[in-house]
Amino acid sequence: MSAQASFLSIAHTKKLRCEKFLDEMEKVVPWQYLMEAVEPYYPEHDTGRRRKELKMMLKILCLQQWYNLSDPAMEEAIYDRNSFQKFLGIDLLSDAVPDETTICKFRHLLEEHGLQEAFFIVVRDVLLEHGLLVKEGTIVDATIVPAPSSTKNAEKKRDPEMSSTKKGQKWFYGMKAHIGADVRGFVHTLLGTTAKVHDSVVFSQLLHGEERAVFGDKAYAKDERKKRARASGVYWGIAERVRRGHALSSAQRKRNRKTSSVRSFVEHPFGVLKCQWKYAKVRYRGLKKNLAHLHLLFALANLYRARKFLLA
Repeated sequence: MSAQASFLSIAHTKKLRCEKFLDEMEKVVPWQYLMEAVEPYYPEHDTGRRRKELKMMLKILCLQQWYNLSDPAMEEAIYDRNSFQKFLGIDLLSDAVPDETTICKFRHLLEEHGLQEAFFIVVRDVLLEHGLLVKEGTIVDATIVPAPSSTKNAEKKRDPEMSSTKKGQKWFYGMKAHIGADVRGFVHTLLGTTAKVHDSVVFSQLLHGEERAVFGDKAYAKDERKKRARASGVYWGIAERVRRGHALSSAQRKRNRKTSSVRSFVEHPFGVLKCQWKYAKVRYRGLKKNLAHLHLLFALANLYRARKFLLA
């Protein structure tokens, strides 16, 4: 056997890590439910080019999130990566690859009809159906998503819907993603605001109302909320914060350490987005588009973190 033939044999038989990941996500993403959500808005046209297969376009959309690819980079990656071709079921010799314009128009279609949020709800319902989303408790948290502060663009100005905020000793310009997650870290509620909005402003909107316990960091600590929660029989797991001129008591420090082990689960979905999928900054201008993008990202992050349970 020649060296080239031997190499090709290995290339066709050895399963790469990315292929294993794509095989798992192929099985856990509820494609049928997602297609049913999009189908009413994705008709076949009587004239012009035939529409691309809906499931393939949804898979391309997911690949963009998992590998942090722009529309032009996505088109090139399909031509370049054999694993993507296998995942999409594309044969380059006989099938036409969707170009960047087709990919862009499909995303605009989803944004126009709020379908990324619908995807998030579909995934949340799937987790509930499998008993993975626990409704007894909610952990709240927020993260800053930076936006370009440069004015070197067509409009010669920064995005007016983004703003600046100070965290520690550093200033950040962008937006905030606020989430409510269950005690396993599966996100059930998502809100987006400009960066200067304080975390605690949207606290009540992150709760679904059936909680028996609430957890969060000291940014959400308020005496009035604490009293209302305890009067309602809800466990208050919000971290105690230092008051001016008063240090935390040993009991408060002990309680903070006790609840921190639960609060830490809310960092897991952020970790998937930022560390594994390299989501480091907003991709679009305006809060609406970026919030739609975040709904899709957190839906996929929920599925990624639940994949072992769903596969079992």
